[in-house]
Amino acid sequence: MNLAELSVLYKEQLKELYDAEEVQSLYLMVVEYLLGLNKTSYILKKQNTISKTDELKFKNILNELNIGKPIQYVVGETDFYGLKFKVNSSVLIPRPETEELVEWILSVCNSQLPNLNILDVGTGSGCIPITLKKHLPNANVFGLDISSEALATAKENAALNNLSVNFIEGDILNHSNIQSFHHSKLDVIVSNPPYIKEDEKPAIHQNVVANEPHIALFVSNENPLIFYKAIADFAKSNLKTDGYLFFEINEYLGKETVQILVDKGFSAIELRKDMQGKDRMISAKLGS
Repeated sequence: MNLAELSVLYKEQLKELYDAEEVQSLYLMVVEYLLGLNKTSYILKKQNTISKTDELKFKNILNELNIGKPIQYVVGETDFYGLKFKVNSSVLIPRPETEELVEWILSVCNSQLPNLNILDVGTGSGCIPITLKKHLPNANVFGLDISSEALATAKENAALNNLSVNFIEGDILNHSNIQSFHHSKLDVIVSNPPYIKEDEKPAIHQNVVANEPHIALFVSNENPLIFYKAIADFAKSNLKTDGYLFFEINEYLGKETVQILVDKGFSAIELRKDMQGKDRMISAKLGS
């Protein structure tokens, strides 16, 4: 069997789950993962017959994709802001919108500043703090998560990228028990916390609902901003004056999230849209 024939097989078997363009994109990711071929190399070699061993690997991955497993979990890795991250069912798959949030933080923080203290709340795979450490090498960077499984993955990713990040197990909803940060206040707190309401679940792609950790995705309809309130309270005690708070947010709750920060005395509050034009990010400062 050659690569072109395998491409047809993928399109035929996955057409109920994905449109043709998505299938082709998935297939090219599998080609690169298994054979190390980029798109150009694939086009040049797609008529080449592959070994039975490789053919079996392609078909095994196809079987997993067929039951709705995301490609990133199938291959066990993904790219984020130019870095490679291991992912599994204990962590969310990093999204492009979160790359935009990281870009915003980096535009505010000077890489030459010594001893910046930065905390990511609900760190998951560690993609935010590890990427910030890569571009802010002089910073002291921390990642907090309630899940020991997620933290194990985050530590693995820090090692994979040869970067030093301090990971802490803790519950931000009970933040009085979280250790102090070397007795120094934080310059930046960032979080992409759970923010999808239970009643929004039907609109979420079934692959996400069936495979990604619900603890990192969903909040109750009754109190959808519970994490934002808790993190804002934590920030009031742990941020330096003029320190920054950054959030990724639910696109439908932008005004409400801004109001929380207004009520808690934050200033310079800015709500930003993502590349799709959705309200997705907020920054605020502690102090006047």
